[in-house]
Amino acid sequence: MSKKLKSLAVYCGHQFGTNPSFARAAVSVGDFLGNNNIRMVFGGGDVGLMGTVATAALDAGGHVIGVSTHNVIEKQEPVHNGVDVQIVDGVNDRKQKMIELSDGFIILPGGIGTLNELTDIMTMQQIGESKKPLFFLNTSGFWIPFVRLFIHMQKNGFIETIHDYNIHGANTPDELFKKILEY
Repeated sequence: MSKKLKSLAVYCGHQFGTNPSFARAAVSVGDFLGNNNIRMVFGGGDVGLMGTVATAALDAGGHVIGVSTHNVIEKQEPVHNGVDVQIVDGVNDRKQKMIELSDGFIILPGGIGTLNELTDIMTMQQIGESKKPLFFLNTSGFWIPFVRLFIHMQKNGFIETIHDYNIHGANTPDELFKKILEY
């Protein structure tokens, strides 16, 4: 197991998406984290891919911390049973707490929230506030449009090369796990 990565935040959708491979990948990631004694940090919800990856980590004997907000708990999502829950005031506090608790980040398919969390980490890397690694799991090519946008921004002079970021991409769970363990 990696000596540096004792805790990884998992960013993913609070829905399942339309492709069953997304849920299978989430189960694989949770199982890997639990079986490798890597603490999982996530948004705390018991729904969609978020709930799936947390359940798999717990089922594999892992330690899972859910970070949620008062508003999300009251109005939108139930908190996942069995996780250590930390409740913060707002979404920015939630993102900051997840970053503080994590040595790196796994990005699975998701929506606007996942994209927001991802770009926050990349912005922190760009301005030198973070060197923590990002591990993309490009399940069924989900992140290809984002990579194309990234290349487009680079070609137009708005960002430097991908090598300026601590990003590690994988197309399969096994490829992802190898990169995490070798980091």
